[in-house]
Amino acid sequence: MDESDGHFGEKVAASYDEGSAEMFAPEAVEPVAEVLAELAGGGRALELGIGTGRIALPLARRGVEVHGIDMSRAMVARLRAKPGGDAVGVTVGDFATTRVDGTFSVAYLVFNTIMNLTAQSAQVDCFRNAAAHLEPGGSFVVEVTVPQLRRLPPGQDVVPFHVSETRWGFDVYDVATQAMSSHHMEIADGRGEYRSIPFRYVWPAELDLMAQLAGLRLRDRWDGWTREPFTSESLQHVSIWEKPS
Repeated sequence: MDESDGHFGEKVAASYDEGSAEMFAPEAVEPVAEVLAELAGGGRALELGIGTGRIALPLARRGVEVHGIDMSRAMVARLRAKPGGDAVGVTVGDFATTRVDGTFSVAYLVFNTIMNLTAQSAQVDCFRNAAAHLEPGGSFVVEVTVPQLRRLPPGQDVVPFHVSETRWGFDVYDVATQAMSSHHMEIADGRGEYRSIPFRYVWPAELDLMAQLAGLRLRDRWDGWTREPFTSESLQHVSIWEKPS
């Protein structure tokens, strides 16, 4: 694995789309592309953590010019190999700090990717980086889970998210530091494989403060991409902050 790819090297990239198949289904992708195309208007879109192009390619097919930033060359190679992938501009680098030319109508960070930044300072940098790329009136969109600490009884720090005969997944939380990690175990062809990925969970109010530090203000917060209201029972949120005109 190329260490510069972080936790998303060749082995992960090779099976990423298949392992997240439900997130690539049209019913999962099209509402996202619809919202982002609306926010882009006639302008450009910047995807932070573009990966294999799950959202960038459908958005580009809607006529939006998309540019992406991603650290993983292996993931970007999968994007390039897909139909239309060569038309999407990509800059390899850390999306919290890497700058690209020009300004954008919308910048977005989806599928919990803000949590791949494992320090609060890096998450703050990400908001500032997104804001620096936005034109006045532009929008920054984040889709991320709400931390599932309500599922932790006293003395427990593990929450399972997938259990089957061949695959197990669980998250481990450290409520003192907001560090967490996802652990994946799978049996394939009689052999067991294990991997883990570190994250930092983040609260909606904390993200609002990061946005304020970056000069952005909250415009909308939904339970999901079909714009259901965000409530105390929501398991995730889609939040939109805007750069003042």
